Amino acid sequence: MTQTSLEGLSSQAVEHRIKSDGYNEIPIASFNFFQSVLSRLWEPSAWILELALLMELFLGKDIQASFIVLMLLFAAINGTIQEYRASKVLNSLSTALKPLVTVKRNGQWLKRPSRELVAGDVINLKSGNIIPADVTILDKSIYVNESSITGESMPITRTKGSEAFSGTEIISGNCLALVIRTGIRSRAGRTSQLTIQSKAPGQLQILLGRVIKSLAILDVILIMILLLFALIRKENLISLLPFFAMLIIATIPIAMPSSFSVANAIEANVLSKKSILVRDLTGIQEAANVNLLLMDKTGTLTNNQTVVEGFHNFSSYSKEKIDQLALTAVDTTQPSQLDDALLTALSPACHLSVEAFQPFNPNVGYSTAMVNINHQERQVKLGSLKIISQETSQIIDESKVHGHTVALSLDRQLLGFYILKDQIRPDSVTAVQKFNRRGIKVIILTGDNHKSAEQTSHQIGLTGKIITKEAINAIKLKNNIAAISEVLPENKLDVVKKFQRLGYTVGMIGDGINDAPALKQANLGIAVNTATDIAKKAAKIILMKDRLLSVVDIVDSGHRVYQRMMTWTITKLVRTAELTLLLTLGYIFFRFMPLSLNELVLIAILNDLVTLVLGTDNTTITYHPENWNFKKMIGQASILTIGWTASALFILTILIKNTTISKASTLLFVFLIASAMLTILMTRTTQPFWLSLPSFAVCFSIIFNLIIVSALAVLGLGIPQISILSIINMLLITLSISLILDMIHVWINKYARKKVNHN
Repeated sequence: MTQTSLEGLSSQAVEHRIKSDGYNEIPIASFNFFQSVLSRLWEPSAWILELALLMELFLGKDIQASFIVLMLLFAAINGTIQEYRASKVLNSLSTALKPLVTVKRNGQWLKRPSRELVAGDVINLKSGNIIPADVTILDKSIYVNESSITGESMPITRTKGSEAFSGTEIISGNCLALVIRTGIRSRAGRTSQLTIQSKAPGQLQILLGRVIKSLAILDVILIMILLLFALIRKENLISLLPFFAMLIIATIPIAMPSSFSVANAIEANVLSKKSILVRDLTGIQEAANVNLLLMDKTGTLTNNQTVVEGFHNFSSYSKEKIDQLALTAVDTTQPSQLDDALLTALSPACHLSVEAFQPFNPNVGYSTAMVNINHQERQVKLGSLKIISQETSQIIDESKVHGHTVALSLDRQLLGFYILKDQIRPDSVTAVQKFNRRGIKVIILTGDNHKSAEQTSHQIGLTGKIITKEAINAIKLKNNIAAISEVLPENKLDVVKKFQRLGYTVGMIGDGINDAPALKQANLGIAVNTATDIAKKAAKIILMKDRLLSVVDIVDSGHRVYQRMMTWTITKLVRTAELTLLLTLGYIFFRFMPLSLNELVLIAILNDLVTLVLGTDNTTITYHPENWNFKKMIGQASILTIGWTASALFILTILIKNTTISKASTLLFVFLIASAMLTILMTRTTQPFWLSLPSFAVCFSIIFNLIIVSALAVLGLGIPQISILSIINMLLITLSISLILDMIHVWINKYARKKVNHN
C-alpha cells in the first residue's frame, strides 16, 4: 500500500464517495400498507377476479359485482395484515445499535458510525469487532469467524493482503484494513441482492390456472354446442348472451384466493402460538407438498458451538498429563470458541503452574505457555496442526483426519491433536427421523469440507453420497445424496433451482447471510431463531424458538390447508361442471334455460359464502408429502358431476311433466344448492361423510344456506314461489342421491389408496 492510502481519506473525498456510492448499509424497504394492498390487487389471481368484476358490471349485476369487490379486498387486506405483523416483529428483533468504527480521516484516528464508511477508508480492527465492510488486511493477520457468510463453522486466518468480509467476526488479533467495498457492493450486499432476484412459483397461481383452464375448455365446448343448436333451430342468439356470460363467470373461482387466505391465516395463528412467525402465507400451503428439505449445517443442524470429540496421542503421556499441558495454553481471560470447547472438555485433577502465556496469534498459528515441570521451564504450544507438525518435523496428512484439529506440542515434540466437531442440536436427530417418516428427503448444505459434511451426516443418521459443489449440475432425480459440501451462497441457490427443475417441492432451512438467496427461492424457506436479519427477511417462515422440531408443526399446518383446499377445488369443479352441463342439456332437451339469471346469481353467491369458510374445517393429518395431482382431482370431480347432473336431468324431466316450468326451475335451484352443500361434506373426507364432523363454521354456513334458500323459495323473493312441503321433499331426494354417490366416492378412494400402497 502507498503511504497516501495509509493516511486515510480527506473529508471532501468521503463526502464525494458517499454521494456516488451511498452509505455503507443494505437498504431495507419500509413497509407500506397501502402499497402492499395494491400489489396484491395486481397479480394473476386478482386479475381473474377483476375480469369477472368487469363482466358483472357490463351485465348490470351490481350485487354480484359488489360481492367480487369484497372478495378481492378481503384477500388483499388479509395478506397485507399478516405481512405487517411479521414486519413489525422482525423490526423489533433487529438491533437498533449503530456500531462505531475507528477510521483514519484527514490524517487523524476518529470514531465514526460504520454506515459512513466508504471505499478507500483505513480502519483499525481488533478482537471482538464485527467487520463493517469488505476490507483488505494491511498488516497483521486476524482470526475470523465467517460462518454467517461462508457456512464454514471453524474460524480461519486472514493474512496480510487477503480480503475479509462485512458481517464476519474477529475472534482474535488486530490489524489495519483498507475498505474496498461497502453497502450493496459488499459480499453481504451482493447476497442480499440475490434474494431480490430469487422467488419460487406460487402454488395458488398454478392451481388457479389449472382450474380455470379445465372449466374454460368445458365452457367453450358447451357454448359451441348451444350456438350450434340455436342456429339449427333458428332461435334468437341475443337472448342467449346473458347465459353465455353467466357460464363464463361461473367458471371463475371468485372465492378461491379468499378461501386460501382464510385457511392460511388460521394456520398462521395456530403457528404463532407455537412461537413460529409466518411472514408469507403462501409458505403454509407449500409445506404439505415439500418432499425435499435442504438444511444448512452450521447454526441450523448444529448449535454453532464446538466440542472436543477425542485426542490422538502420539506420546507416552497419560490423558491426565496431556489435559494438564493443554490447559496451560488455553486463553481463560478472553476465551475463543476453541478455548471454550477445551475448557469444557478438559478437567484434570490438578493444574500446572504457568510462568508466561501468549494467547493465540493468527500470525504464527498457535498460543504459547511457559510452564514449570520438575523445576524445568518447558514450552507448550496449542494451535494449527499443520504449523506445529512442521515445527516438530512430524508431518501429518490432515486430509485423512475426520473433523477439525488442534495440535499440542511440548518443547518441539508433537504430543498429538484434539479432534473437534460441531455440537449437533439436541433435537436434530429426532427432527430428521420425523422428516424421513413423512417421506421428506433431507440433504445437508454446508460450506464445510467433505470430511466434516460426512461426519455431520452420519451423526444425524443420513445415508447417501457426499458430493461437492462441482457436482451440482450432474445431480439426477434418483441420486441418493446426504450432503453437499463446500457450497457458496450462489451454489445453494443453484441447488434449490436444480431440485425444483427435477420436480421436487423444495424446503430450505438456514440461518446465515449465505442462506438468504436459497431461502427466498425455495418453495418453503424457513429461518431459525438465531438467523441473520437478511435470512429472516428472505424466509417465508421464522422459528422464534431454538427448536428444529417446530418444522414438523409447519408441515402439519400445511397438510390441514392442503386438505381444505382439496375440498374447495373438487367442490368447485363439481358444482361448476354440474351447473354448466345442466344449463346446456336443459336447453337442448327442453328448449329453455332451466334456471333464471336471478337463480344463477344466487347460486354463485351462496356457494362461495360456504366455500369461504372451508379454511376453518376440521381435518386429519397425512404422513406423506401431498401432491396437487390435478388429474386425480378431475377424476373424483367427474364421478360426482356425472351422478349429480344425471340426477338433476331426471328430476327436471319429472318436474316438467307434473308442474309449471317456473316452479320446476325453483325446485331445481333448491336441488343445486343442496347438492353443492352435500358435495362439500363428501369431498372433505375419504370415509362416509356422516362419520366426519365438519367445523362449527362449515356446519353453520351449510345450515344457514339451506334456510336462506328455503325462505326465498317459500316467500317467492326473486324466484318463483313454491310450498315448504315441496322443498322438504326435494331436500330428502337430494340426500338420498348423495348417499349413493358417497358410497361410490368412498370405494374409489379406497381403491386408489390400495393402488398407491401397492406401488
